[in-house]
Amino acid sequence: MQATAYTYDPESRSGQVLLDDGTPVPFDAAAFDAGGLRLLRPGQRVRIETAAGTETRDGTEGAGAGLRITLVTLQTF
Repeated sequence: MQATAYTYDPESRSGQVLLDDGTPVPFDAAAFDAGGLRLLRPGQRVRIETAAGTETRDGTEGAGAGLRITLVTLQTF
């Protein structure tokens, strides 16, 4: 699935992506590390892999609930 990098914190290696419908979905350090990236800038096009989940990163229901990102890497053409 494709998305656009929205936020990224280099200290925690976590952030959010925006799905093509505008839905923000958080990712954690494990998903970032799985993609082998060193840096992510807002606006970059990324490829994500997801697994079913029931909570967002902070444990609450909300935008992106039901999706858990397991990998974030750059979109290549």
